[in-house]
Amino acid sequence: MAVVPTSKAAPAGAGQASSPTNYGRALALLATLFFMWGFITVINNTLLPHLRSVFNLNYTQTTLIESVWFIAYFVASIPSAKLIERIGYQKSLVVGLLVMAAGAAGMTLAASLPSYGVTLLMLFVIASGITLLQVAANPYVTVIGPSETGSSRLNLVQAFNSLGTTLAPLFAGYLILGRSKGGTAEAGATALTQAERLADAQSVMLPYALVAVVLVVLAIVIARFPLPAMGSATSRVAKEDRKNHSLWKHRNLVFGVPAIFIYLIAEIGVANLFINFVSQPGIANITQNEASRYLALLWGGMMIGRFAGSFIMQKVPAGTVLAGFSIGAFIVMLGATFLTGPAAMWSLILVGLCHSIMFPTIFSLGIKGLGPLTEEGSGLLIMAIAGGALVVVQGWIADAYGLQHSFLLTAICELYILFYALWGSKPTNAIED
Repeated sequence: MAVVPTSKAAPAGAGQASSPTNYGRALALLATLFFMWGFITVINNTLLPHLRSVFNLNYTQTTLIESVWFIAYFVASIPSAKLIERIGYQKSLVVGLLVMAAGAAGMTLAASLPSYGVTLLMLFVIASGITLLQVAANPYVTVIGPSETGSSRLNLVQAFNSLGTTLAPLFAGYLILGRSKGGTAEAGATALTQAERLADAQSVMLPYALVAVVLVVLAIVIARFPLPAMGSATSRVAKEDRKNHSLWKHRNLVFGVPAIFIYLIAEIGVANLFINFVSQPGIANITQNEASRYLALLWGGMMIGRFAGSFIMQKVPAGTVLAGFSIGAFIVMLGATFLTGPAAMWSLILVGLCHSIMFPTIFSLGIKGLGPLTEEGSGLLIMAIAGGALVVVQGWIADAYGLQHSFLLTAICELYILFYALWGSKPTNAIED
């Protein structure tokens, strides 16, 4: 589905400029959004082991924090699509950034109390803002060029998302874990005193205050930038005309929604439990602060994979590339489950490279051929990110059968991605421009 730049009136909130140069500038600016929501999401991966020590949580309670984060995707996706319809893409991006900034500022309040309940609420607010950005930005990047390079384009900007996820553990490791008693304690150390827990809780105030300021500045820049229109090919059809179209006749979307859902269980389970896994005596036997640096390698592999995937998909069909990466992910997850010591750790790190192209490729394949239904299809795919909430199931498995054996769940998830790549992603009833 190729969207040709048009001189007609742009949708609400979109700028009028439509030259290739402006498209390039728009993609560069949107890459900063992908960077920021990747950055702030992975700060939470570092925050989870921190909160585990502050509030003395078990694995189920720890992963439940992340479940609240992803429940926001389920709750906010459809309202986000409705908001975009009402005020346009550009204003929606600004609103999303400001909502994130409010949640980040609220995290400083939660730390000052400290309050587990307020922490959950503020994380929900931040995730709701990210949901709005995802519903708006992912389809925008996918449809403003030729459909055959949509996956390549989305992988390219998602690589900047991975740049944010790569830097976030270093940032949070230094400002949170590196400045806290729990983060610098040796594995198996004595539980923290009440005074130490209070001091550790307050260590998150500075990083979240800095994030809030950056988000507000970025919102101002986006508000003043002339974003090009997406074009008429993705505009919502009239109510009568829409009766002739059905999202559920598109196989690539029908199987794409569970593919996103299942992939998020895999990605978030690995990211959330990585630090606890690597710091174990039988794996690397290091502090959580040191483990956060290895987490940066996992996200760095994801960044490298997306840059490479963007190039490869200009020559090789996206479904074929997705199949190859899913096979690789299955193999390394078996390694993380059954190996020990550094071999298990490096197997888990390598899954970042294998996961790299999965989300953007599944997303772009899922909305391919939807035409004027793209916005609604995008909303469903972003809603499926709520699959990350089921990471609590892996937390339960870790408590019941051991943390290492819980990664078998991840390996099973990779097999569904392989099915989607080989068959489920093939479009049916594609709507031509």
